[in-house]
Amino acid sequence: MEYFFLDKKPKEECGIFGISNDINAANLTALGLHALQHRGQDSTGIVTTDKSNFFAHRGMGQVSEVFSNPSLLDTLKGTMSIGHNRYGTTGESALKNVQPLFSELNIGGIAIAHNGNLTNTHKLKEKLIQTGSIFQSTSDTEVILHLLSTASGNLLERLTYALNSINGAYSLLLMTKDKLIGVRDPFGIRPLVLGKYKDSFVLSSESCGLDIIGAELIRDIEPGEIIVIKDKKIESIKPFKKTQLRPCLFEYIYFSRPDSIFEGRNVYDVRKKIGRQLANENKSDKNKIDVVIPIPDSGNASALGYSEKINKPFEFGIIRNHYTGRTFIQESNSIRHLSVKLKHNPNISSLKNKNIALIDDSIVRGTTSIKIVEMLRNCGVKKIHMRIASPPVKFPCYYGIDTPTKEELLASKFSIKDIQKYIGVDSLNFISLDGVYKALGHNNGRDKNRPEFTDHYFSGDYPVELVDQKSGSFPSQLSLLIEAKK
Repeated sequence: MEYFFLDKKPKEECGIFGISNDINAANLTALGLHALQHRGQDSTGIVTTDKSNFFAHRGMGQVSEVFSNPSLLDTLKGTMSIGHNRYGTTGESALKNVQPLFSELNIGGIAIAHNGNLTNTHKLKEKLIQTGSIFQSTSDTEVILHLLSTASGNLLERLTYALNSINGAYSLLLMTKDKLIGVRDPFGIRPLVLGKYKDSFVLSSESCGLDIIGAELIRDIEPGEIIVIKDKKIESIKPFKKTQLRPCLFEYIYFSRPDSIFEGRNVYDVRKKIGRQLANENKSDKNKIDVVIPIPDSGNASALGYSEKINKPFEFGIIRNHYTGRTFIQESNSIRHLSVKLKHNPNISSLKNKNIALIDDSIVRGTTSIKIVEMLRNCGVKKIHMRIASPPVKFPCYYGIDTPTKEELLASKFSIKDIQKYIGVDSLNFISLDGVYKALGHNNGRDKNRPEFTDHYFSGDYPVELVDQKSGSFPSQLSLLIEAKK
């Protein structure tokens, strides 16, 4: 059988960063994007303005690749800047989709950077094309530019019109010649924080983007809030009806950097608490586990909390290579089969003849899990008890996370026992959704009538209408999947 190496999370969500009123705006933005690199590695770009002209550089690849020549940043003049790290959600991986996008409108030039995904892109695009709009990219972000262009009034009036037209999840940065604007969607699904650096205000997807330049975290941008920064002044505008804050639960489980502060909680601390709760839900584990092993890096903190709770040693039994880049081996099945070791390699002394708890943040397709389990078996592990620091992922995300379609999600079709057999572990348990909420401080678990987070991956509760999306069909036999890995 042919092996299909689909990484369980091949891409991460986008990162945005902007700063006003600093002579080193481009350099500070590049540093901020470095800190946000985990949110997107497909492409990156920076646009600056000196209040008279705009300057831009964009490219495919990571920040260090696109800006490998330090002199490039010297060409990005001005005291205001926005930047973007992209991974593809809607739109292909191509230079035409690299953000920030820029357009000249009849009210002046504007640059835009977007983290998230619109759920009514196709409907809006058809309407705009019928009225004469010409699209230069396949990114849903360009729809927002066309809505700004076709609206009337000043920039804020046009922006309010555009925001009332779109559905989905988004954090936006917009930049004119004299203003830096940040926007968060009415449910606050995608993150955006406000910081202060000397005499400058900073907007970033995560607080780690502020940390790298020494900026102070002021607060999260509120759901449905527009922040307008001009010179040294800041204005808050709230054009939407009040809605319930529903930030993305996966920010805590996987996406955010562990040193970030998200909605007032340290991500690392939350992941450790999730690990402790995972142990609480598997009390008999302490009698059958010799050592706790995380799948790095996103499983590390939860594995540590789990280890502390069951009082068993924590070991780095799998070493991650952080310098793999894209998988380049494609010539033959026999060689491609080894490609998992480009990213993960066993630390055999921690594994041989041990009964291990293998901790990961989630199982999506399960492909990477299969290869890691095979690798551990070859090292002489006795038994593998896999514990997952999230509930089963049963539903795809349409809000800016590149999850597979529903038919590709193992947990949408198969029981936990079937997934256990497919992956090849001796036991498999997931934390409950109530358990995640308890780890976040909700003693009674999830309030079904008023959940605090967007948790649709696990519950199917989509807070924003899915206009363009249609459900697919499921493969019928688990046995086909099991056969495919032989």
